[in-house]
Amino acid sequence: MTKDAARARTAFEVSRGRQEKIVQAQPDYGPALCVLGLIDAALGRKDLALDEGRRAMALMPVEKISSTAAASFNISPLQQRGPWDKELALQQLEAGLRAPAASLMLSYGALKLFPIWDPLRGDPRFEKIVESLAPKDDASSVK
Repeated sequence: MTKDAARARTAFEVSRGRQEKIVQAQPDYGPALCVLGLIDAALGRKDLALDEGRRAMALMPVEKISSTAAASFNISPLQQRGPWDKELALQQLEAGLRAPAASLMLSYGALKLFPIWDPLRGDPRFEKIVESLAPKDDASSVK
């Protein structure tokens, strides 16, 4: 893997142009808008990326998503955004846990171990969420 920032930026710019056309053709399709937000985040356009992420979440709120893949898709972009909004990420995480089918990305093990959650580690709200998902010792089953 080479570390060629100029080539990566060019690739993201090309991808952004293509993705923007998709979003223009389907302005109410949240996943396409979410991908555009990821591209803008990679290009360092934090405010634009956060705006696109918020609009995407408004179009496909986590609480109404029944697919576990879709639930994690809606939350994980928040962790990919370079300097991102922790408050927004925590709100989406909390909403994701209330989703009809909480994602495997939102399990105790995933929150504890997956690096995607590293930016939230140490935050008291995040740590409280992780602790609430921890396996409970069942003293009555131990003999």
